[in-house]
Amino acid sequence: MGLDVFLAILGAICLLIGTIGCVLPILPGVILAWCGLLSAYFSHYCTIPTMLLIITGVATAVISVVDNLIPVYLTKRTGGSKAGAWGATIGLIVGIFVGPWGIILGPFAGAMIGELIHDHKDFNRALKSATGAFLGFLLGTGLKLVLSGFFIWIFIESLKMEPVFAFMG
Repeated sequence: MGLDVFLAILGAICLLIGTIGCVLPILPGVILAWCGLLSAYFSHYCTIPTMLLIITGVATAVISVVDNLIPVYLTKRTGGSKAGAWGATIGLIVGIFVGPWGIILGPFAGAMIGELIHDHKDFNRALKSATGAFLGFLLGTGLKLVLSGFFIWIFIESLKMEPVFAFMG
């Protein structure tokens, strides 16, 4: 019974940290959130169907790949270069230390700086590229947050509270 409680609690912790990781690039957010579902799956306190676990695993893999492709695609689609994409990533990492606004505006500023370093003569192209990188970051982050929120909903719906309260009382 102790292992079941541990697995359920570990699942909840992984889901919460994974959701935070959907915004912070240091943590593999949606993958960690799915690991929370996997942990909960092996606990008798949760009833997650095997097929649902497989489907969410596939969704995790797809979103993880798409999340890496969207910013690059939108940056290139708006005329950006690799310097802009790298700048957006570096801007996000630096933005973490500035706070919530840094996380939001860091990718834009980083892409803008990267593009200006790449070609300092064309400010309008750099601005357009930075906007593409920023929109790519927002879209990828949004997709990860929605999926992670869905995982949390699955966890809560699958939780059997009666045995938990019986164990505690």
